[in-house]
Amino acid sequence: MKITFINPPFLDKYSRSSRSPAVTKSGTIYFPLWLSYAAGVAEEAGFEVNITDAPAECINTDQTIEKIKKYAPQLVVCDTSTPSIHSDIEFCKALKSSLPNVFVCLVGTHASIFDEDILSKYEFIDAVARHEYDYTVRELAEYINSAKELDEVKGITFRKNTEIIKNPDRPYIENLDELPFVSKVYHDHLDIKNYFYAHVAFPTISIFSSRGCPSKCFFCIYSQVMFGKRFRRRSAQNLFNEILYIEKTFPEVKEILIDDDNFTVDQQNVKQFCELMIQHKSRLKWIVQSRVNLKFDTMKLMKAAGCKLLVAGFESGNQQILDNMHKGITLAQSVEFDSNAKKAGLRVHGCFMAGNPGETKETLMQTLEFAKKLHLDTVQFFPLMLYPGTEAYDWAEQNNYITTKDFSEWLTDEGLHNCVFATENLTSQELVNFCDYARKKFYLRPKYMAYKALQSVTSKDDFLRTLKSMNTFRKYLFRKEK
Repeated sequence: MKITFINPPFLDKYSRSSRSPAVTKSGTIYFPLWLSYAAGVAEEAGFEVNITDAPAECINTDQTIEKIKKYAPQLVVCDTSTPSIHSDIEFCKALKSSLPNVFVCLVGTHASIFDEDILSKYEFIDAVARHEYDYTVRELAEYINSAKELDEVKGITFRKNTEIIKNPDRPYIENLDELPFVSKVYHDHLDIKNYFYAHVAFPTISIFSSRGCPSKCFFCIYSQVMFGKRFRRRSAQNLFNEILYIEKTFPEVKEILIDDDNFTVDQQNVKQFCELMIQHKSRLKWIVQSRVNLKFDTMKLMKAAGCKLLVAGFESGNQQILDNMHKGITLAQSVEFDSNAKKAGLRVHGCFMAGNPGETKETLMQTLEFAKKLHLDTVQFFPLMLYPGTEAYDWAEQNNYITTKDFSEWLTDEGLHNCVFATENLTSQELVNFCDYARKKFYLRPKYMAYKALQSVTSKDDFLRTLKSMNTFRKYLFRKEK
């Protein structure tokens, strides 16, 4: 049996698998991580699989359907996102018209929340595999292949004759070491040069070390929709083994992005991983996401093991705003984290948000001033992005803050993030204007530009990465406010 995993056409370079799907100002385009993990699981189970990533390949609906027709799968697994959902549905309609006997299953954040609504409206969609779907898709394929009824496949919502059936949720995967290396899936099915991350040397490989999150951030779609609140991690040995595989298989790769939020939650496991990297004397540098409670001794070991940069969610320069979004950190922790990272020789990419509960023009400016005081290599400022299934979306909806119910308006005409809410204190445009203003004030400081120039002179990789990113980013950096 053949299965096609499809990141469907929408906008070129659209990152559907990002936490906040969009075309990015920096040119970043994510690997189709979750499709790739699920494809690897299905392949290990004996199914023939392929992956088509239409936004990365810059191919349209007709070209994508032609590729699928040539492969002739029995099952198509189609990713979804909130901003692209209307397009995703239209693609499935066109696909079913061309291949009426193919079984079409949607996956992803948006479909997981609106599963019953989608199936009740669109007869050309056969099922939705909800939430963490790696094993769900594998079992669905087994049932389809053996012509068995789907009533016992946990984690799916499906149509049985005219009735919509919602089976019980599938338990989350306990042992993540069981999953295949996603980098092997990339090697077999994707061109890694189609993917770019502005803070990582090109070309790169993006992998995950954990799923589930013990934190309570009210905006996060990963923990609230896809992977749950309970932290699960890969063992240090398993993660190191994948690094060895990447090192051997992708000689052109210089840096690896470990892209999950919680790599540093279990710091003992991190230290074990670092010891393995140090003993092996790996040539690869690596970049990770981190919370600001990371300890200095762990940072030093990470640096010695090849870690280059930490991506941290500082979010706000106002403690009350942090508390309101249930971030679970303090400003003092952020300052200490920043200082320790500098002492350890690690760069930091800082993430900041605008528009969380209680936000005012004054708190926004506090955030900007806080960002400027830190020793950050790069930053991002974004309005709060609202996605169905999160506390943030419910908060905005209950307070009548959402300015549109048309999900296509979650993006601008260019495919960039759009701000779709306004509060009593701040309009949508004011939030967007602040983020544009904050980026300019941060990046156009003489001190920062001198730092970046020196960095580019001393490192060819940094020069090429910065040049590629700035080539895309400059038109937004210098654009006038509305």
